[in-house]
Amino acid sequence: MTDVARRRLGDLRVSAIGLGAMTLTQVPGYDEERGIRTVHAALDAGVTLLDTADVYGPAGGDYGVNELALAKALRLYPGSTDHVVVATKGGHVRYFDTDTWWVDGRPEWLRRACEASLRRLGLDVLPLYLHHRPDPRTPYEESMGGLKELHDKGLVERVGVSNASVEQVHIAHEILGDVLVAVENEYSPRARAAEPVIDLCERLGLAFLSWGPLGGMRGAKDLGSEFAAFDAVAKARGVSPQRVALAWQLHRSAAIIPIPGASRPESALDSLAAADLTLTPDELERLNRK
Repeated sequence: MTDVARRRLGDLRVSAIGLGAMTLTQVPGYDEERGIRTVHAALDAGVTLLDTADVYGPAGGDYGVNELALAKALRLYPGSTDHVVVATKGGHVRYFDTDTWWVDGRPEWLRRACEASLRRLGLDVLPLYLHHRPDPRTPYEESMGGLKELHDKGLVERVGVSNASVEQVHIAHEILGDVLVAVENEYSPRARAAEPVIDLCERLGLAFLSWGPLGGMRGAKDLGSEFAAFDAVAKARGVSPQRVALAWQLHRSAAIIPIPGASRPESALDSLAAADLTLTPDELERLNRK
């Protein structure tokens, strides 16, 4: 396994940059073979955290498309995957015929979703299972109780919450205790509302997994043109604005583990290289300006 920077995820140490698998199967007609090469390139380079969810996949698909694609890539990997942490999520509901989304935080739904993810990923226990999004019809305490039950029954090793507010993180921590290891919220140069949650994760010893750290699949391409400071630093350093954006997050807090998506090996490798990019105080001051 390549020696790369590590960050804490509960009782584990994982790569400082993860791989968001959503983009592997996000669009209809996705290139399965290229996706497999992307996962393998990331693993070869030292990535040990892979993030997926039961609802990730193209419109017109079905539950588990992304989980199945990731499981296949791991199964075909020629090296050992014993050190790889697969994080998946449940609690979103998707109607693929109309490509509309809803949420279901009932404990019985989370149990059903968790068991289905276990089957698709070919695992006996999920290394990290996250509640995908709060359900306004279900008290958050009930959803967290459902996650605790999944842990107590041996279906999941660790638990996380996603798209959670400061108040909801407090609730989750109170109910789950040390079982809670991560919060996965959006954070990028264009989406900085999660700052208070990041600070809370630092205080509670939780990992903050930043989804959409480059602004999403479309926003990533325009990152340099939309954010002049990131473009200027990138040009001065001879690297991509995307790499600068990820390095900026790593400097922001030791709790942050970005999980950028990638559908090409080159993108995955460029993202991982951000772990070796040290920014100066002057550069950070420029980047921190909104």
